[in-house]
Amino acid sequence: QVQLVESGGGLVQAGGSLRLSCAASARTFSSAVMGWFRQAPGKDREFVSAIRWSSGGTYYADSAKGRFTISRDNAKNMVYLQMKDLKPEDTAVYYCEADYSGYVVYRRSSEYDYWGQGTRVSVSS
Repeated sequence: QVQLVESGGGLVQAGGSLRLSCAASARTFSSAVMGWFRQAPGKDREFVSAIRWSSGGTYYADSAKGRFTISRDNAKNMVYLQMKDLKPEDTAVYYCEADYSGYVVYRRSSEYDYWGQGTRVSVSS
């Protein structure tokens, strides 16, 4: 069983920055894809970004491009999401998710095998 634990959320003013972290409890297989998703109140969970564990290849939603950067630390089993120029519409609970098949980089949360409890990000205007 893999456990994912997110941290780093908080309250920030528009234009500010936050770095989210995701700690994986087990060794992350080289084929894995790690993703960040978010869910705002009353809305569906949406894709934010993903990274291939082995190659480091990155993928972003249009809303995240140019503002968010995903990265990973293989040795520490950690995934990060650096967010800058935050906007009120970025307010949501952010979830770290893992897909251990890794053949396709999915943008649907339902395709991922594991997810954490989420960390809340609130951006004030």
